[in-house]
Amino acid sequence: MEIAVDEDRCVAAGHCVVAAPEIFDQREEDGVVVLLDPRPPATAQDTVREAALLCPAAVIRVLRAPS
Repeated sequence: MEIAVDEDRCVAAGHCVVAAPEIFDQREEDGVVVLLDPRPPATAQDTVREAALLCPAAVIRVLRAPS
């Protein structure tokens, strides 16, 4: 799995961090998403998809699904 985020559209809700703290974080100064791992392990697939669904601005994209 490969993922990307659109920081410019992020509304700093933090749902992604709650859902997948090993993959996402937030900048201290404004709360905008920080992608910690653009290629998370297969074990994180469900939490990444949950984070994408929870994001109110829909800034998390799955670029490549697992083979």
